[in-house]
Amino acid sequence: MDAPVRLTMTAVRKRYGSTQALAGVDLELRAGEVHALVGENGAGKSTLMKVLSGAVRPDAGVLKLDGRPYDPAGPQDARRRGVAMIYQELTLAPDLSVEANVALGLETSRWGFLRPEVDRRRVEEALAILEHPEIRPDASVAGLTPAAQQLVEIARALLLDVRVLVLDEPTSSLTQQDARRLFALVRRLRDRGVTVVYISHFLEEVQQIADRFTVLRDGRSVGGGRTADFAVGRIVEMMVGRSLDEQYPRTPHTAGPPILELTDLTGVELPRGVDLTLHRGEILGIAGVVGAGRTELLRAVFGLDPVRRGRVVVHTRSGAVREDRWAGPRRRIGEGLGMLSEDRKEEGLTLDQSIEDNLTYTLLRPYTWLGWLNVGRRRRAVEDWLTRLRVRCAGPWQAVGDLSGGNQQKVALGRLLHQDADVLLLDEPTRGVDVGSKAEIYRLIGALAARGKAVLFVSSYLPELLGVCDRLAVMTRGRLSAARPVAEWTPEQIMAVATGV
Repeated sequence: MDAPVRLTMTAVRKRYGSTQALAGVDLELRAGEVHALVGENGAGKSTLMKVLSGAVRPDAGVLKLDGRPYDPAGPQDARRRGVAMIYQELTLAPDLSVEANVALGLETSRWGFLRPEVDRRRVEEALAILEHPEIRPDASVAGLTPAAQQLVEIARALLLDVRVLVLDEPTSSLTQQDARRLFALVRRLRDRGVTVVYISHFLEEVQQIADRFTVLRDGRSVGGGRTADFAVGRIVEMMVGRSLDEQYPRTPHTAGPPILELTDLTGVELPRGVDLTLHRGEILGIAGVVGAGRTELLRAVFGLDPVRRGRVVVHTRSGAVREDRWAGPRRRIGEGLGMLSEDRKEEGLTLDQSIEDNLTYTLLRPYTWLGWLNVGRRRRAVEDWLTRLRVRCAGPWQAVGDLSGGNQQKVALGRLLHQDADVLLLDEPTRGVDVGSKAEIYRLIGALAARGKAVLFVSSYLPELLGVCDRLAVMTRGRLSAARPVAEWTPEQIMAVATGV
């Protein structure tokens, strides 16, 4: 027997200027189920959930919660009525304690006086449901892991007797172990009657955790059903509106001579004694758990973080051999290196600036003469790149922050291509990117290798490393294993090395 309907959204519409974000979406959620909401970047998922959580007012549509009209005046009103959203970017006060964060804005009072002893008891009850005794009420949020901080947000929702809990990309920054613990908590909440809306680009996770799913495409709901009845490939086809013949497209390429050599490379804390040789025309993957030192390795190579000892040798296209472990980013860019940060919002892009500014920041020389910028020439070049990269945007003048995550990532990659970098240091290049855009990025990486470019590919997602890379090395506590052809690795072997088993 089907569970009772918890919430319905009917013919929901929302327009931002000329952009139709939602074009009549229908969604039905049942009590005590995990319901996945999937779709490409820009499909309307975030807007729909902002409508549900009271952050955005729809232009049209009818919402009902447990059979009654539901029209929240704002997020606080939605929370009071049992609807809470945990965003991918957490909204905690890091300098406050766990207890203060959980109870913030929800404190109890009598006759105008706060009742801290009551709040402490309520917080302890909410934390008990999480079954994570290591998260103490008096602990500082700043000292918690990303996974624990996420649980603090969920505890805030539990304090409100939540009926609908929305989780937006909840595992994007979690280790596999933390993700499994989160799944266990989601199932416990479901068994308590909570409706969990699960948004993720990892369809393997969706099949593992979700009871039902709904697919959004171009602001419309285009299908869905019981997750167990659909293969991943079929869900992907519904998301992109076409058959995706190959999830990890490969372009033939051949490894050439060395272009980057690292010997005993050691940072202030991480990495530790890394030896590595990267060849022209090669895609070399680096696996490892969060905190293993993969990002620190790329930052050290690119000159963003100091290096205590070791050698960094770059073979430039002119045939020169440069050895300088103290070089900074400007020098590395001049030597043909380009880096894509894992944190595109804080480091990879300037969100309030235009696409053309972001795409050309590292190479303006072709468009300047005697200190003057040839705006027309630059715009024509940027328009060409946007076409080649299939970036969906209003034009080169549009602010990067207004683009979907997948299109933001294409602009960030486009900067390295415009720079014509010979060595691309890619840190989680597909994080927060939909499956359609991922395939395009994989195809682009393969095409770069075919042109003789070298790619150092860091990722926490093992299937893409095994599907895209030629060789693979695993990082553990700052140390890098020997690189071997991907055919010689299994996921179990990678995880055993990554966890030091």
